[in-house]
Amino acid sequence: MRRGSGQTSRLGSETSLRTALTRAADQPSARATGRAIPLASFGAVRRLMVLLVLLLTVGFLSLLIGRYPISPSAVLGILASALLPTTSAAPDTMTTVVLDVRIPRVVAGAVVGGALAAAGAAYQSLFKNPLASPGLLGVTSGAGFGAALALLLGLPWLAVQASAFTFGLMAVTIAYVVARSLGNGSLVVLILAGVVISAFFQALISITQYLADPLTTLPSITFWLMGGLGKVTTRDVLALVPISIGLFVLLALRWRVNVLSLGDEEAIALGVDLARTRLIVVLSATLMTAAAVSLSGIIGWVGLVVPHLARAVVGPNFPVLLPASFLLGGSFLVAIDTIARSATSAEIPLGILTALIGAPFFIALLARARQGWV
Repeated sequence: MRRGSGQTSRLGSETSLRTALTRAADQPSARATGRAIPLASFGAVRRLMVLLVLLLTVGFLSLLIGRYPISPSAVLGILASALLPTTSAAPDTMTTVVLDVRIPRVVAGAVVGGALAAAGAAYQSLFKNPLASPGLLGVTSGAGFGAALALLLGLPWLAVQASAFTFGLMAVTIAYVVARSLGNGSLVVLILAGVVISAFFQALISITQYLADPLTTLPSITFWLMGGLGKVTTRDVLALVPISIGLFVLLALRWRVNVLSLGDEEAIALGVDLARTRLIVVLSATLMTAAAVSLSGIIGWVGLVVPHLARAVVGPNFPVLLPASFLLGGSFLVAIDTIARSATSAEIPLGILTALIGAPFFIALLARARQGWV
């Protein structure tokens, strides 16, 4: 009985989405009628506002918690003195901890978590696969090799980030070229090409670890691959540029991605250029993921679990799912980073915590909505 009700609910939601998209395609354009097409219902906007408040709350609590706890009034005073120089300042130690250590980490955690979750939501909608993640086409493995190679050569930290970003883009480019050459744009061939390219760069990472000095370079490579925000500073604001570009493009294509999730025939019937739209979505998600990984290292499970949680909160409508995934992913990673730097005397790599928390949480999501995907 539960299986039948789950299938009926899923089919009903798909039918409703198909009907809404078809009606939107049949209506005159907003430019012709002079009326704006609403982006989301009032209920969806209200949920997005709740998620925004959640992100701000988690970020503020993260400024208070740590091995050097600070009271809420002191944090508010420090923030006020930074914005209004005439306000009396807090002690130098507190000011340094809040402004130079914790705020950059909170902002980086929100941006990286949001970027990974948004990219995961885009991939899951594009490939119609609940197991799709930002690293599906090899961007994380490519970025990992780029960072490992730069660390092996003894390059400065900025060069490590640039190398990770470049090789992440390179890995996805190779996978896409291979898929276009062998499969004529087939999604299945693209996924298989991504798996092969990812395995290839994983082998290159193993080679760099084998060649690295076990006393100096190897620990640096290992800790980078496990992910963390410990080295983030205010100078890393440049990573916001590619993430912002990728997110803006995905927002601009939100309705086309919605149509793609229904299938190729429906998308062609509604006038969507499949090859072009898929390429732009892949490039945008890759740009966001490569920038995020270059900033934080490899952090798994965020791009896989958070989109499912966002889908449970706001539904599968991509124009709402994308910002919801970004906000929820930012809240999730900021909370995990706060635990990582506060739970023990030594900072725990984020990749370990996201796996420990994400794996059972994902199983719980599958158990709750096991009929939602087929």
